[in-house]
Amino acid sequence: MSSAGRMRRTAAVVLASGVAVGALGAGLAGASNGDRTKDVRAAVKGGKARNVILLIGDGMGDSEITAARNYSVGAAGRLNMDRFPLTGAYTTYALQKANPKLPEYVTDSAASGTGWATGHKSYNGAISVTPDGKPKKTILELAKSAGFRTGDVTTAELSDATPAVLASHVVDRSCQGPADMKSCPANAKENGGAGSIVEQQVQTGADLYLGGGKARWDQTVKAGKYKGKTVIDQAKNSGYNVVTDAAGLAAAKPSRNGKLLGLFADVNMPQEWTGPLARTGGTDPSKCTPNQQFSGPHLSQMATKAINVLDGQSRHGKKGFFLQIEGASIDKRDHAADPCGQIGETVEFDKAVKAALDFARRNPDTLVVTTADHGHTSQIIPLEAKSPGQTATLITADGAQMKMNYATMPAGESQEHTGTEVRIAARGPQAANVTGVTDQTDLFSTITRALGVRR
Repeated sequence: MSSAGRMRRTAAVVLASGVAVGALGAGLAGASNGDRTKDVRAAVKGGKARNVILLIGDGMGDSEITAARNYSVGAAGRLNMDRFPLTGAYTTYALQKANPKLPEYVTDSAASGTGWATGHKSYNGAISVTPDGKPKKTILELAKSAGFRTGDVTTAELSDATPAVLASHVVDRSCQGPADMKSCPANAKENGGAGSIVEQQVQTGADLYLGGGKARWDQTVKAGKYKGKTVIDQAKNSGYNVVTDAAGLAAAKPSRNGKLLGLFADVNMPQEWTGPLARTGGTDPSKCTPNQQFSGPHLSQMATKAINVLDGQSRHGKKGFFLQIEGASIDKRDHAADPCGQIGETVEFDKAVKAALDFARRNPDTLVVTTADHGHTSQIIPLEAKSPGQTATLITADGAQMKMNYATMPAGESQEHTGTEVRIAARGPQAANVTGVTDQTDLFSTITRALGVRR
């Protein structure tokens, strides 16, 4: 189709949706004309941070961000994550397990999380261990030892890779509960190891864990003091108040020295939005709808609760808090070639970003970082493109059609990560260190420098 033909087609869609073409064009033309020099200069500051909030959009590459922006606020709109004063990119490669001297160009969430959690590269599947299996102290462990309050929030199972890297050390990410230790015999408690991911999370003792994965915590401990009891029993005996639904989270009021464990699904938490899956040959243009099976809490609600709890607990002390918040199912719905699922999770993640930014505006000694762990498969392609993969067409906030493409694997198989660098953005003390092109391991140094802790 000619350029003129594409313009006529877009105009027809916009008119049909009731959006004025002139107004849309004016908005597009004036998206980013301001001089930001003063704002950027003001944002460059070193020093220490009282608090650090790290937000991870799992699988949230630039394509996933752009799709969410186009769909929810339009091409000329801006998400909360677009409003950081300092932005860069970082590389995400892992190491080959068989030969750690060579890079593994496409990382998984375990190796990438190990990179920023410990400052060390490792192989795909590693949870905060080096290629030889040795555990390395994590940001959360170092922050806790230094007197900071700590928290870990996710929409996945709490034992999934990204939340797991902060508070556990196993040689394979599959070793999530006491019954899942086949790939990590040396880490199993019955063999003298530190235990599964969930057992170690209790032992590490972050002040707050919120997410899914209750089925792992219901598993029975096989050795040690809590042998024969469930990991939830272990958590309760270790001082955790356990809640299992949105109402329980809203009502939870941990004491100054209390701990909070929220388990809101047996596995991963339900997705926010539904819509047509991509398919070979494409779909009719459509919009996304809220998931009727979603019962909460939303990620933004968990993020707000976590910030309020940790800030309240640390308010009268010399040290603040470190908190990681993960939007996990951006990745999971990308794997499923589910554009509405993927975009809905990104939009909700962006609401959690807003909660963090709002707190930082009131507390300027807070470093807020938002980034991803790796890129993913989705692409925005021309409407007339005949993709060999699976596609779905959505009607965006602009009233235009957007064609999403998934083609890293054949139909019916899980789509793959990609090896691209991904966005990182920040505000607050040490935020300037995310600019330019850095590596995931550099984020460890930025955060530990901001908190003033050393490994």
